[in-house]
Amino acid sequence: MNRFTRRAVMAAVTIATLAASGLALAQERSFKFALQNPKGHPLELGATKFAELVAAKSGGKLKVNVFAGGTLGGDAANVSALQGGTIELVMLNSGILASQVKDFEVFDFPFMFANGKEADAVVDGPFGQKLHAKLADKGIIGLAYTELGFRNITNSKKAINTVDDIAGLKLRVIPNAINVDWVKALGANPTPLAFPEVYAALEQKAIDGQENPLNVILANKFAEVQKHLALTNHQYNPQSIIFSKKVWDTLTPEQRKVLQDSATEASKFQRQASRDASATTLDALKKAGMQVTELSAAEQAKLRDKLKPLIDKHCAAIAETVKELQAELAKIRK
Repeated sequence: MNRFTRRAVMAAVTIATLAASGLALAQERSFKFALQNPKGHPLELGATKFAELVAAKSGGKLKVNVFAGGTLGGDAANVSALQGGTIELVMLNSGILASQVKDFEVFDFPFMFANGKEADAVVDGPFGQKLHAKLADKGIIGLAYTELGFRNITNSKKAINTVDDIAGLKLRVIPNAINVDWVKALGANPTPLAFPEVYAALEQKAIDGQENPLNVILANKFAEVQKHLALTNHQYNPQSIIFSKKVWDTLTPEQRKVLQDSATEASKFQRQASRDASATTLDALKKAGMQVTELSAAEQAKLRDKLKPLIDKHCAAIAETVKELQAELAKIRK
């Protein structure tokens, strides 16, 4: 082979390599992104931001269509569809993933995080990444964590000024064991209900109250059917952005990088948006007619003490994971 032929071959190889890398993102793909929260909710804003970032980073080759407000079904149906590859993306309460990997139950434990900064350090660090990695065997790719926030109790019966005021109330809970148990521990009556059923149940007085972060209470207009709001901050809910492994395996490394980078960036945007809105959200609930109370330091300590036995009970099955989380928190709090 003379030097002219050699140069021609090398040039052809270079062109082919450049063409191949260009083709990595050249194929247009679109993805469905399902979540339960309505338009305008901080989580929907995060999903929309993610879609914008994916479009920008892929030069418009990858498109994410956001389906908010549970239009593609409830969380359980969405996860099943994601595993089957008919929905590519879902954002949901991380604790719900305990039905796939039991370790995720740790995110439903009361009073696990003192503030959002602690939660961020845990979910963005080795602990959060390790939990998401465990989902791969279940046909799920964990991309990033957003937040629903700290949960508070509302009801239509009475103001909650002490822990004892919670006793006797019929409260809707997320349908899982740990949430049923913490309500029982406070002498209240737990009623497990799927979220889309909550407003009607409150309106019809089938239940007295429910518990959720302030942004959920506002977005779902619970102030119309609930008079009393107690700022208990008893539980923090991280959310997971998850992707179908069945579809992920068909993507190029470049496409995966666009999705991963966009999820990481959107998660930070969403958490900040959620926190920025918290003060105005509380004001809006007050203006909507809700009477707001806050437990004293002594009552908050009493609430923690009442819930500690159920944490001990539920951590037995995932003891190693709880130990890892507590060790991570101890490092953060130094």
